[in-house]
Amino acid sequence: MCCAFKNRNMTQNDMFEEPEESLPPVDASRCVSVLVPYPVDRAYDYGVPHGEVYEVGDYVIVPLGGREVSAVVWGVAAGDVNPKKLKYIVAKHKAKPMVKAMRDFIDWVADYTMTPRGYVLKMALSVPAGLELPKPAKGYKIKDIGAMPKVTQKQQAVLDAMSDGTARIAAEIARDAEVSAGVVKGLLGKGLLEEVDIFNPAPCKKPDPFRDGAVLSEDQDAIAQVLKDAVKAGGYHASLLDGVTGAGKTEVYFEAVAAALKKGRQVVILLPEIALSNAFLDRFQARFGCAPAMWHSHLSQGARRTTWRGVAEGHTKVVIGARSALFLPYQDLGLIIVDEEHDSAYKQEDGVIYHARDMAVVRAHMGGFPIVLVSATPSLETIHNAWLGRYEHLTLPDRFGGARMPQIETIDMRVDKCDAQHFISPTLKAEITETIQSGSQVLLFLNRRGYAPLTLCRTCGHRMECPRCTAWLVEHKRDGKLQCHHCGYATRPPQHCPECSEENSFAACGPGVERVYEEAKAYFPDANILLLASDTAENNEQLKRMLQEIKDDKIDIVIGTQIIAKGHHFPNLTLVGVVDADLGLTGGELRAAERCYQLLHQVAGRAGRAEKPGKVMLQTYMPEHRIMQALAQGARDPFLETEAAEREAAHMPPYSRLVGVIVSGRDEGQVVELSKALGRLAPHGEGIMTLGPAPAPFTRLRGKFRYRLLVQADKKLNIQTTISAWINSVKCPSTVRIYIDIDPQSFL
Repeated sequence: MCCAFKNRNMTQNDMFEEPEESLPPVDASRCVSVLVPYPVDRAYDYGVPHGEVYEVGDYVIVPLGGREVSAVVWGVAAGDVNPKKLKYIVAKHKAKPMVKAMRDFIDWVADYTMTPRGYVLKMALSVPAGLELPKPAKGYKIKDIGAMPKVTQKQQAVLDAMSDGTARIAAEIARDAEVSAGVVKGLLGKGLLEEVDIFNPAPCKKPDPFRDGAVLSEDQDAIAQVLKDAVKAGGYHASLLDGVTGAGKTEVYFEAVAAALKKGRQVVILLPEIALSNAFLDRFQARFGCAPAMWHSHLSQGARRTTWRGVAEGHTKVVIGARSALFLPYQDLGLIIVDEEHDSAYKQEDGVIYHARDMAVVRAHMGGFPIVLVSATPSLETIHNAWLGRYEHLTLPDRFGGARMPQIETIDMRVDKCDAQHFISPTLKAEITETIQSGSQVLLFLNRRGYAPLTLCRTCGHRMECPRCTAWLVEHKRDGKLQCHHCGYATRPPQHCPECSEENSFAACGPGVERVYEEAKAYFPDANILLLASDTAENNEQLKRMLQEIKDDKIDIVIGTQIIAKGHHFPNLTLVGVVDADLGLTGGELRAAERCYQLLHQVAGRAGRAEKPGKVMLQTYMPEHRIMQALAQGARDPFLETEAAEREAAHMPPYSRLVGVIVSGRDEGQVVELSKALGRLAPHGEGIMTLGPAPAPFTRLRGKFRYRLLVQADKKLNIQTTISAWINSVKCPSTVRIYIDIDPQSFL
């Protein structure tokens, strides 16, 4: 819910202009309701032109506020609008209708997240151009002319390359024949080729589920059989595939994907980060003989259009994508895989605020097909559902192929002290030396981009802060800038302190990966060292090249952030050093301990994934902390049980419900007053309690002031009804927004 959405409950009489005089009045008996992809919470009535027939789910073009927009027929007309105010549907797109399961899912997500349903529809209609028939390209094919005249050697090469009869564009033919495009055009002039219209084929149209997969171990095969049986049986079935890092979980769930493809169903595999897709694509292509369709924000518009239409028409069979891939309008979805299900990247924090993992479970349930949640470190919510028997718990306790789990040790930084302004301890430094001398690779992990997280004046203590956010500016030495990682603000480091005017008085405080890189270069000048973070790999192709260099053993030491922490397989990497293992323990977040454990466990899993044994060294000032002890002792399950007991005692999720209410605006006074008004009327009573209002930890973000309230409630309570009545009881200025976050994952 967002108060800035002024038209959320706007009536159709308010929304539309008078129909044009040249059109006949709309017959109220020939109307349908149409949902438009805008922040409105109801479908609007439209007239059906004479002689036309529209079915529920049809993609149509309708007039809306003086323009024409693509929308979806949602059901029968409400009949509560003056027929004189109604307009006609303009046209129907030539596309298969949106299936009922998808429409029901959109309605459910809107109700659950308290978001206008038109806004949820917008995620499914994210590529309006995909509704248009694709424009043909000029292609060429061999013309049947009987006797073949004499041709040159290069021309014959072209004819040989085109002997399969497939029409292709000139550039593709020239590449296959290893000639210039002019040779192709020359054959056209001789009358040996003919021009034809060709269209971009849907990606992943014909994956081969019958190709041989990897040779599975006995444990892997048993679990793969359970997943395949669930797909064959049909119906909703939720599984947690819980396996240690390197256990071969991907190859196991590929068998379920193959089973779904054999039934002709579509499959979506969700990944939390694009970086994980590079190695994944090669494995998928080796297994199924073609590349999967990709879906993420970095795709070109052309690629998005082709994939969207391929999915909507049912031609594209497998999609690999980020969280938004869940909202593509699948024609016959039959399996969902959520890889790294614990990852916080599955939570969308703006627009429609939702958790893709949880929505994926709902989508599978509504569609009546299986879902597989995959992780080496399951979230507490997921493992809780497995403990209760809601999810079938499938475990792979051992690494594939005889590889062993790495040995994990802690380095007590209170004892093993670094030199001043250094961050690699003597013990870790000695271990790195021994590892690279043995011909193996090292990963130094620090989940902090840039050179230093804080820059302050040595003279007066002034700290360089973002002018738009409650956050320090992070120094990026490579770019020569101070940057805000929340809003993108950047500036050059000043020569004089803005507070005391002292010249050249600024000092970098704390390490980022650039600073660790600088230290490693000084310690190991002859080593090949690679810095890998989201801002050093500027695009997906560059990231792919960097990862390949590591696999090809061209790199001795990798220094990276969480982009390198999970999903990658580097056979010669045997040592992982975590520069600051305590980094995730601060902040007081509900899930801080859980996320810190997950991240450290995942990065530890990069070591020793092949024949050579692995070692992990955690630099910490708190070696006695239960997270460090759990990692060192391999005691994941006891850690989760302790975490669950603490949550239950505190009546926190998964044993209760939380709802975050964020009040945001540029006028701090208005934000404070509205927050206080909400606080005075906040729900309290049996089974429900409201905390706040209080300034958010990031009180100012992107130039807007933010205050938060937190509602804690029993799980049996219909929290959405309670929240809706509460928020609607307070008048909200047009310049202030109220965001509702059901099941919040972050409290910043």
